[in-house]
Amino acid sequence: MVFEKIRTIIAEELGVERETIERDSKLAEDLGADSLDAVELIMAIEEEYDIEIDDTEATKIKTVQDIIDYLEKVKD
Repeated sequence: MVFEKIRTIIAEELGVERETIERDSKLAEDLGADSLDAVELIMAIEEEYDIEIDDTEATKIKTVQDIIDYLEKVKD
């Protein structure tokens, strides 16, 4: 499941408890990601899914659900 894999990546990258990450969690406000964390998170997702996320798209990613939606869109 995409959510579970993303949850694991976020927990590792941001150093937060996996169980605290929900689909509606905001990366900055809820999970404490700063701009550097966000870049590293995007890079980890790109590596995991062997994709490249355009900078314009990356700036639109604010929540965990945004990541899932983006991955579902590019995998179709």
